[in-house]
Parts: sequence; structure tokens; C-alpha cells
Amino acid sequence: MEECVESGITDILMVIGQGKRALEEHFYSSREVEKRLEENGQFPLLEKVRRISEMANIHFVWQKELNGLGDAVSHGRTFVGADPFALLLGDTILRESDTSQPILQQMMEIHEAKNASVVALEEVDREKVSRYGIAGGTKVSDNILALNQLVEKPSPEEAPSNLAVAARYIFQPGIFDYLSETPRGKNNEIQLTDAMAAMMKDHEMFGFCFTGKRYDIGNKLDFIKTNIELGLTHGDISKELTDYLRTLAGKL
Repeated sequence: MEECVESGITDILMVIGQGKRALEEHFYSSREVEKRLEENGQFPLLEKVRRISEMANIHFVWQKELNGLGDAVSHGRTFVGADPFALLLGDTILRESDTSQPILQQMMEIHEAKNASVVALEEVDREKVSRYGIAGGTKVSDNILALNQLVEKPSPEEAPSNLAVAARYIFQPGIFDYLSETPRGKNNEIQLTDAMAAMMKDHEMFGFCFTGKRYDIGNKLDFIKTNIELGLTHGDISKELTDYLRTLAGKL
């Protein structure tokens, strides 16, 4: 959410499923909590709590069955309408390294210049390509590729490169037409990568090799490491505890 807001996006739809009601509650204001914090004089914390519910216009839609990422994205069609839109996957956090400009905002600028869909790409170890959608293409600048191939979770032998789709997309609204025609693929699910591959045959699509770090919180170990590393950037903690947590994160 913060990445969206920092990039200038304030109308946000979150697609959620069963057991994810806590996400809705997190972003709704809680007058009872705010009143208690105000009465106790905890004004810095009160400001943080209020900011969560006030930073954007947040909407929710339920994906009733787990039919894959492509199906989840299709639930946003009415919300998006005829406009281009950004897609951010909730199990990944991206942090830019050499610029104060958010990665998503850099992708938006490429979209405006190319008038085409844009996908964030990250270089991964060759033996890990089977975990991701992998892209192939022709380099048009230092960090931009004109894509010509997308393969969902290929074996190392099948992969066109070691450039993984990194959970951030800027799509033209036409992607919904391709999603509606996409049959079930791997794991008997509607795969977003399959719809993108079909779209790419008719329309240009670009890959953006960002400079920064990807935090994959979709597995338990990386979730713990991410909480430690990003937790160090918040709050007032002692140098001794900071050093300990950095050592712990390194060992994990």
C-alpha cells in the first residue's frame, strides 16, 4: 500500500480470499483503539494508526475459489474499467537501492513512454527459475527489455533466461480479454503468465530490470528474515539489539 501511495496511486483494490479478513480490518479505522491511544497520550502511535486507514481509498473484493493468480486479477476488471493499472502481489516487498524513486513509479514512467504493459524483472540463480515466471527478450536499454517470451515456472533447461517476473506489473486493460480466454494451466489454475504470453503476441510488452532488493515473504524463512531486516528501519531500539538482529538475519 505504501509503495502505491508513494508512486501516486491512491485508488486501490485488494483481492482477498477465505481467512484473510484480518487484511480488511487492518485498513479500516478503529475508533475504539484511536480513542484509547488519545486518552493515554500515545500520540505518535495514534498518528501511525490513523495513517493506515487514511493513506488511500482502499476497496476489497473476494476471490471465492483459489483458481490461480490469473483468476484473482480478473476480479479487478470492473474496478479498473478501461484504464491501465498497476498490479502488486502481496507476498513480495520491493525496495529501491540507488534512487529515492519507488520501483513502481519507475515502471509507470516506462509505461507512459512506451504505451505498453511493463513487468518488473529480477535476476535469480539458474537453479531457482522453477519457482517463478521467467522472461526472455531483447535488450533495448541498460535496464529495459522488449519481451518475446514468458514461461511459468520452467525447469532450468526450459528457461529462456534467469530473469524472474518480480511481482510488479503495469497492464493495459486489454489483459482482461486475454485472461477470459486463458485455459487452466499449471496446477489446474488460470495462470497470469499464460495470459501475458498470449497478449504479447499481439501487443508490445517490456521488462524492467530494477535496481533494488526483493523480499519474498511467501515462505516462512524469508518472512522471518524480512521482518527482522525491515523492522530495523522502524522504532527506537538500542545499537546492541540492532547489531544482534543484523547478525541473526545474516545467519538465517
